[in-house]
Amino acid sequence: MIEKIAVNAKVNLIYVETILKIIGIAYIAEFAAQITKDAGQGAIASKIELGGKILILAMAIPILTVMIETIIRLIPN
Repeated sequence: MIEKIAVNAKVNLIYVETILKIIGIAYIAEFAAQITKDAGQGAIASKIELGGKILILAMAIPILTVMIETIIRLIPN
């Protein structure tokens, strides 16, 4: 369904896949952090959250680059 919407909107499927991966990483990191907090390991939980944020940022760089390039093209010279 998401693929069909992306094709209709003429969005590159690589970006859709990347966004879905980012969402998955966010859920997994949050779940793991909550489990470790419940086990009384708050320091480990904060490291898991930091690792998830770093992975998300690294995966989002290509999308951010395309967005910035698009905005620059829209600005008149």
